[in-house]
Amino acid sequence: MSNEMKQKAVKAVPNRWFVFCILTLSGGIAFKLSSMKDMFYVPMQQFMGLTNTQIGGALSAYGIVQTIGLIFGIYICDMFSKKYMIGGSLIGLGAIGVYLSTFPGYWGFLIAFGAMAILGEVTYWPVLLKAIRLLGDEKTQGRMFGFLEMGRGIIDVIVASSALAIFKAMGEGAPALRGGLLFLSAVTACAGVLCLIFVPNDEKRTGENGKEQNRAQAAFGGMIQALKNIDIWAVALNGFVVYCIYCGLTYFIPFLNQIYMLPATAVGMYGIINQYGLKMVGGPIGGFMSDKVHKSAAKHIRVGFLVCAVAMAAFLMVPHEMLGQNGNWILGAACTLGFGSIVFTMRAVFFAPMDEVKVPAEITGAAMSLASLVIYLPNAFAYVMYGSFLDRYPGMTGFRIVFSVMIGWAVIGLFVSTFLIHRIKKHQISSTDKS
Repeated sequence: MSNEMKQKAVKAVPNRWFVFCILTLSGGIAFKLSSMKDMFYVPMQQFMGLTNTQIGGALSAYGIVQTIGLIFGIYICDMFSKKYMIGGSLIGLGAIGVYLSTFPGYWGFLIAFGAMAILGEVTYWPVLLKAIRLLGDEKTQGRMFGFLEMGRGIIDVIVASSALAIFKAMGEGAPALRGGLLFLSAVTACAGVLCLIFVPNDEKRTGENGKEQNRAQAAFGGMIQALKNIDIWAVALNGFVVYCIYCGLTYFIPFLNQIYMLPATAVGMYGIINQYGLKMVGGPIGGFMSDKVHKSAAKHIRVGFLVCAVAMAAFLMVPHEMLGQNGNWILGAACTLGFGSIVFTMRAVFFAPMDEVKVPAEITGAAMSLASLVIYLPNAFAYVMYGSFLDRYPGMTGFRIVFSVMIGWAVIGLFVSTFLIHRIKKHQISSTDKS
């Protein structure tokens, strides 16, 4: 599909902002069942008979299946229409939620999490990103992905709060946990039905002779094309570095607790702001900065890397231990939230450069699957790496090492984003020459 055809397709989509809202709604709901531990960790142990090790094992299985599945996702995400991939995945997730509400044994729980990894991370998420990209053009990609992050944050809070409210209203026992899981299952399946109704079908792919291409052959060709495309790898590596820094934000919580003696209630509030508040604020700001200020998501991310490196270097010079002893935790919280907000503006748009490097629309699913595989790879090692530094070097020494590593990632990011921008300029020159 050429850029001209893509622009026509964008205009042809009826009520594209309405479709965008439906997709965003689904994005805020899709992962609530797989992240049920965030709401129901203790009840899961009490009423499902799960140990810490078993819950951790299920999460590890989820991550392993996700990584392996995304390799196959490079092939399958363009093989079927996004309407049915997104809608079917959500309905499948809802069905698994109903199964989990029966409180299965550990092996059933483990298999359910593996299935959710396939439906959520392999057949849903890359295809959602594909659908979002195809709804906008190059000038609106930043805002599209930025508002997607903001909307997901808002829906996330509403759905999680509603599930907890149901759990509390039903008495916080086993039936209450079952009620909370059934609620999450119902809203997930309903989101799937809405996507089946309102998300448009993919455009038919035709060959040079004008005949419709075989989907399996076209998907395989798209996979090979994506794997050979240096621009897709550049976008993916750019996002990979952003995500390495993002993983480090988790350790601001123990930092404030141990160094600044942050009170327990304040730790909870900080966690909520850090997880949900920054996503809601950073998303639209990142999108606006990308589209209106820097005129490029890649350029916005490069500026973000520079600001991160300078800000964290300055942060390391602050006498944190002395401030912590004097009870100035508000200053520490403000500084870390400020740094986090910069990272969230970058995280919101790290898929947006796909349009800037002119990735063909017909291989968007394969491109998003490959990018997701690379970008989220730090989940497999970053938390272990950062945590080991804190265990081996207690106190401020460990945190200095963690924050220094984050600076190192930002410096690497400057080089990667500069290379990506070079590739974008090359495409712009090529497009100008052709016109």
